Formats: sequence, structure tokens, C-alpha cells
Amino acid sequence: MSDLRWSRERANEWYEAQPWLVGCNFVPSTAINQLEMWQEESFDLATIDRELGWAAGLGFNTMRVYLHDLVWQADGPGFKRRIDRYLDIALGHGISTLFVLFDDCWHDNPRLGTQPKPIPGIHNSGWAQSPGSQAIADRESWGRLESYVQDIVGTYGADERVLMWDLYNEVGNNFLTVLQVQGLGKVPRLVALLLRQLLLPSLSMPLLKETFAWSRAVQPTQPLTCSLWFNNRVLNRYLLETCDVITFHNYKDAKSLSRQIRKLQSRGRPVVCTEYMARTQGSRFETHLPIFKREGVGCYNWGLVSGKTQTIYPWTSKEGAPEPEVWFHDIFRGDGTPYSQEEVALIRRLTGE
Repeated sequence: MSDLRWSRERANEWYEAQPWLVGCNFVPSTAINQLEMWQEESFDLATIDRELGWAAGLGFNTMRVYLHDLVWQADGPGFKRRIDRYLDIALGHGISTLFVLFDDCWHDNPRLGTQPKPIPGIHNSGWAQSPGSQAIADRESWGRLESYVQDIVGTYGADERVLMWDLYNEVGNNFLTVLQVQGLGKVPRLVALLLRQLLLPSLSMPLLKETFAWSRAVQPTQPLTCSLWFNNRVLNRYLLETCDVITFHNYKDAKSLSRQIRKLQSRGRPVVCTEYMARTQGSRFETHLPIFKREGVGCYNWGLVSGKTQTIYPWTSKEGAPEPEVWFHDIFRGDGTPYSQEEVALIRRLTGE
């Protein structure tokens, strides 16, 4: 399916037809994870509508939104009805959507049904991997995953409400749980980091490659991508040679961001940052958003409204921690008031709102 990759000319023509893409990674404040966002009993359209309205008021014109294979498995037609309702609401606010199909981040063994309550003070205490390490290790289950990918991408593959497909978030970020499933047990962190560098191609990458093939087979009119997120030569080479549009994550300082953008732009394809903005890491709106605008690079910060994901806390937060003086992610409190009026004014000035 590699011959179906978009040419540089087609990718750049597509990108030139877009506005400056600026938005955020979105989950409504009433959902702790993708399952709670999309399951019928907890699908909260009123909150989605209200919060997307706040995003549009900033001048945001696109959202990166995570789906989950288990919701499709339980009720594919119902899931797609809810996706349609979401897309209609987003379009009504002038917002396009970048959907994420799979995710190796945070908690393993995802389950349908009532989701856990947030653990006070803990960043993303309930975020769920998709499909999870058990499914990744069990290739006999991949027929289900193929059906999920092809049904979703096939259904929305020519839908103008959908901007692009991000097939797999942070491939290999579940390496510890996958190693345990494969019988390697617990290992020291430094050893685990080395193993991630060495063994990643044999962990989640096979599913990533199949997901590209499954998606190419239904020939969507939108580009396919998967974001670079850490320095693994094998993974990054594959992504740079496979993605229609180059996407990446950067939670480092402005110098790092500028350097990475220059390097990626040398490939001659559109470049979009699908995750940034962690204030205590030196990744801020005032330092990064002007760079994105100057370079014509689309960008999605992490988080919109402080809620059940608790991403105002840093990645390494401890249970019971008080609200941090400097928020890690997110822009608004639950009542719609900004964390920082200065940040909101900057965003609106740069987006022209």
C-alpha cells in the first residue's frame, strides 16, 4: 500500500487550501477518557457544544479527538451516530476534526462500562490505551481491529468535517506493559528505556504498519499521519517515509521547537505539531504559538477545559496534590473563565479573533 502515499505535491496542495490550523487536543471536561467521552450513557453533547464554543471564541478552527476501538466493538452503528453528532456540532463552530484511532499512552487493559473516578491530584488518572497491550500481543484479535479501522475511515473518508487521520498516538509509549505481557516482567527504568529503543520495532510497530495498510485500502480523501514523539530511529524513519503529512509532538522549549520544525520542513511536506504546551516544561503559548504562526505550522496544544482528566497537574503529580499555581495543560476552568487572561488575549490576537 506504500504506493498510495500522497505525493509531496498533493500534500502541499491540500495544506495550502487549509487555514492556519490552530486548535487543541479535546476531551470534554466531563469525561475521564475516550471511553467516557463516546459511550452512549456518558456522551455529553451539551458540554461538548459549550466547550467547543469556547474554543471557537479563541479562534481555534480544529480539534484533535481520540476514538476508541471498544466503543465501536460494542455498538458500531451507535458509535458512528455519536461521531456524526459530534462532527455536526464542531462544524457549527467552524471546527474541523483530526481523529486518532489508536493510542499507546497511559493505562492498559481498557474496559467498557462505568469508568473510574479521577484520583485527586493525578494527571490522566483514567486515560485508556487503545487497543491495549493484550490486543497488541494477540494477533488473532487484529481482525476486529482491521474492521474497526476500515469501518471508521471508510465511513468518514470523504467527509469534509474530518480534516485528517492520526492513526496511532505515541507508538510504543506502552512499552513497559507490553514487555510484561510478553513475560519480561518488571525491569529497572533505565533498562526499560534502553529496551524501548531496541525493541520498539517488535512491539507496537507491526500494528501501526497494518493500520496504515488498512486505512490506505479504503482510500480516504484526507491525509494519513502518525506523530513523531521520541527519538527512535527505526520508528521515525518509517513515519517520515509513510505519512502524507508530517506531524510531531514537542513539549520542550522554543529553541528545540524551532530546530525540530526546520529539520522536518526539509522533507518538503506539510508539518503540523499535534501536541505541545506544558507550561512548567518551558512550552507555553507565548513562546511557541508565534513560532507556529511565523513558520506556517499547524498546532494543537494539549487540553482545553480543566476537568476529569486533571491535566492541569504535571505528568509526575502525586495523589492529593493541591491545584498547582502554574497549570501544566488546559486553558479554561469548568465555568469558562480562563486560567490566564493574558494567554487568552495572546491566542486571540494571533488567530485574529
